[in-house]
Amino acid sequence: MQQHVPAPAQFVTLVEKIDQSLDAVVDHGSDDELFIASYLQGHFAVEARKLELDSTANLTQLASNMQHSLDQAFSNNELEKADQQAVFTLWQKLLASCVDEA
Repeated sequence: MQQHVPAPAQFVTLVEKIDQSLDAVVDHGSDDELFIASYLQGHFAVEARKLELDSTANLTQLASNMQHSLDQAFSNNELEKADQQAVFTLWQKLLASCVDEA
């Protein structure tokens, strides 16, 4: 059985910050913002949790995994083009806020 080593504390802190930002939309966002944030949160939860079990996890890897996950979903036409752009824009905003703090 493979043993997992937790991700670096700095990575876990970034994941928590992004989670908190997405949760804030639930508390303060419009219906459209809530839809976009909830959709993004679903992808983020899957990708971030996988990386939290990787001792080499970092923001670059998370960004790459999220891009792949969203690209795959969008190629399956999961959302309308405008909603796809809104999800991508929110993800880029969250990433930028993490880079600014790093």
